[in-house]
Amino acid sequence: MSALLAACLILLFAAAILLLEGLWLWWSGAHGSAARRISKRLRLMAAQSERHGERIDILKQRSYSRHVLLDRQLRRFRVLALLDRLLLQSGVSWSVLQILGSMLALLIVAIVIPLQLPALLRLGVLLALPCLPLLLIWRRRQARLVKLEEQLPEAADFFARALCAGHSFANVMQMVGEEMPEPIAGEFKFAYEEINYGVPMNEALHNLALRVPLTDLRYLVIAVLIQRESGGNLAEVLGNISRLIRARLRLLAQVRVMSAEGRMSAWILGLLPLGVLLLMVLTNPVYVKVLWTDPVGIRLMWYALGMAVVGVLWMRKLIRIRI
Repeated sequence: MSALLAACLILLFAAAILLLEGLWLWWSGAHGSAARRISKRLRLMAAQSERHGERIDILKQRSYSRHVLLDRQLRRFRVLALLDRLLLQSGVSWSVLQILGSMLALLIVAIVIPLQLPALLRLGVLLALPCLPLLLIWRRRQARLVKLEEQLPEAADFFARALCAGHSFANVMQMVGEEMPEPIAGEFKFAYEEINYGVPMNEALHNLALRVPLTDLRYLVIAVLIQRESGGNLAEVLGNISRLIRARLRLLAQVRVMSAEGRMSAWILGLLPLGVLLLMVLTNPVYVKVLWTDPVGIRLMWYALGMAVVGVLWMRKLIRIRI
């Protein structure tokens, strides 16, 4: 039972760190200063085509549930729109109702399974276990965005070469959707289909930037929108953007190599207290049992957990270099 308690502590600590990191990455990517400036610029450009007429939405909205009444009830909660956008960006085929159902099922499992744990630790498990689907979707989203960022320079070069050959921008989007690999092919193909349905080019590109929240892609969209308003050599601009993205990715790889020692030290310092606790539980459980049986020990464990979380976040701040 002592080993089970130590394992639960380790899993709870890792879940808390991943949840805090995910919340911070989502906040900085969606509400940071750079994201706000780019989103404002995209909204202004997308709204220029709507100044002389009322905007009509001709596209079918994503459904939160297959049942119409339940879908209507779920749309009343605005926070579920963020969850639906997370699902869209991750590329999974699940609906909002399915995610909520899986979270509810895990919560029921955490309540039903009898665990001989302290009350506070059991409460932590009840809070962390239902968040597991969100963490998995977030990891899927991050992996998909990394792959899209790696494919973006090739897509920009494809656009530049096709435009130099005389193709229109919409046709090049169709060619990218048919000839390039996933997931970037699906995103541009979806934008091309929106244009075929009658959505203005500016709005389709704005929707593309919302589905793929990458700064490099937003720069590409802004360059296209500016060229449509003021003119210029779009092929040359896209070629410059491709070289800029490749240089940034190369610099990012160099930074990751140079900061590998710091990241490894952060992992060791973050996992060392948990490893020592697990070793002491396996070797001398009577000695460590005081930590979760005595009120003073429980208070010290909460203090230690709070200091460990602050230390991990501080080390992450030091070793994470944004480019």
